Amino acid sequence: VELVRLLLQHPSARLETITSRSEAGGAVSDLFPSLRGHLDLKFSEPTLDAYRDCDLVFFATPNTTAMAQAEALLEAGIRVIDLAADFRIKHIPTWEQWYGATHACPALVAEAVYGLPELNREQIRGARLVANPGCYPTSVILALLPLLAYEMIDPVSIIADCKSGTSGAGRKASLGSAFCEVTESVKAYAVQGHRHLPEIREVLQTLNASADLVFTPHLMPMIRGIHSTVYANATTDADDVQSCFESYYREEPFVDVMPAGSHPETRSVRGANLCRLAVHYLPAAHKYVVLSVEDNLVKGAAGQAIQNMNLMFGLDETAGLEAPGMMP
Repeated sequence: VELVRLLLQHPSARLETITSRSEAGGAVSDLFPSLRGHLDLKFSEPTLDAYRDCDLVFFATPNTTAMAQAEALLEAGIRVIDLAADFRIKHIPTWEQWYGATHACPALVAEAVYGLPELNREQIRGARLVANPGCYPTSVILALLPLLAYEMIDPVSIIADCKSGTSGAGRKASLGSAFCEVTESVKAYAVQGHRHLPEIREVLQTLNASADLVFTPHLMPMIRGIHSTVYANATTDADDVQSCFESYYREEPFVDVMPAGSHPETRSVRGANLCRLAVHYLPAAHKYVVLSVEDNLVKGAAGQAIQNMNLMFGLDETAGLEAPGMMP
């Protein structure tokens, strides 16, 4: 629904079809009443024929769904952005281990471009198939890119302590995300291993082959937002770290490096396609600490997917994504 909301405001995009096996025939606005008066489409069955007039198909679907249809779509000349995890991890055995399935089209994994524009912008421009990054990986990787690029940290010392709102679990009813279970409480989960861990590790290792991390996610009593606190041992003089971050992200429209000493808040990016960063140095521990906040549904998912679409079709990268965050 966030993807649809943003596309409806996009100056160059037109929604052609929205598919759903379980909701086929029903009005989209009946399931998502916020779209009433803005969208008159009905859900249709997800067949290749349903996509025949599309230039691009977004898969905002459970894992293993996109890989069953991607090949046929690409052969029909339709480009694909997968918001799930089917094409994020290049090493097929690792993907199969973490997702508990046999990959249906491993040949396409090699072609797929990891859709983090701040890392792979030029490859995304020419891509037929883009693997949209996970929400946690986006916040963690953006926090670390300058530190790894400028060789400012010990790459095996990384710790990512991450906190997410309940919308990260999707809309389906479940006990773990029920209001009475979540409100006025904070809990860690998947301490022994989260599916986003191998994704983060693989991307970081493209920058430094030794890179590794401890990643612990937490569930917060809020709907939207991710706050990642990322720690690493410093190997350089801390005097340059603020200027290094500012220089690295100076031309990036959707990364905001805050002034030294800042503490970004998740509410400041709610509804915006923006990752806001602040970098700190702890002299006694000789560590860097990077605070990274984003809206998990926007820069962590739907907004980043549209950012990728803009690049793939030669549009202004910021088109349809320039609205500021919503406060309160």
